[in-house]
Amino acid sequence: MMPCKNMMVTWLGRCRSFATNVRAVVIIEMALVLPLLIFMGLAGLELVNLTLTQTRLSQLALTAADNASRIAVGNGLSLPRVREVDVNEVFTGVGLQGSGLNFARHGRLILSSLETNSDGGQRIQWQRCFGELVVPSSYGVEGDGRTGTALKGMGPSGNQISAIGGAAVMFVEVFYDYQPMIYGAWLGPRRLHTTAAYNIREGRDLTKIYNDAPFAPVLAC
Repeated sequence: MMPCKNMMVTWLGRCRSFATNVRAVVIIEMALVLPLLIFMGLAGLELVNLTLTQTRLSQLALTAADNASRIAVGNGLSLPRVREVDVNEVFTGVGLQGSGLNFARHGRLILSSLETNSDGGQRIQWQRCFGELVVPSSYGVEGDGRTGTALKGMGPSGNQISAIGGAAVMFVEVFYDYQPMIYGAWLGPRRLHTTAAYNIREGRDLTKIYNDAPFAPVLAC
């Protein structure tokens, strides 16, 4: 009986020692929590990247509108003209600025010249586009508002931008299909959208876009 009793005491002692041993608790807890921490960390990086992308798109829209507002090619004998080559140069800058986002492939920039019509209303005199993403303007297309006063301007309802007589507003819309770093399925498809607008910096010929030789490609929408 003594050997059996001694074995029982030893077994009970080992069980008691194992039950009170906490040296492996931290390892077990880390094994349980670590996947969640990794997920939260990567998700945070994804959200930061999404925010930075939206900021870069806003800067892209502002720069394009600003550059378009400065177009002024002419001489002292006539008002400066807007030419297709000038618009294309603005879009070249867009491509360079958005190269890190591969904007030319995944984005669309729509440049509109918002002016007044003969009835005192607003009109979209011309519109040009850059980028392979196929998406229409949210606020109108070329030719809208040619007559009448139905078109109040461009922009979100209640916050529309309008041009004054004899001037024009360079209105830019940017669309971009967000390219996720990691969690594409988790975020789901996201199409980002932003706008910007600048008044033209000086008087210009508002009748049309000219395409003087050498002829430039017309990047119509």
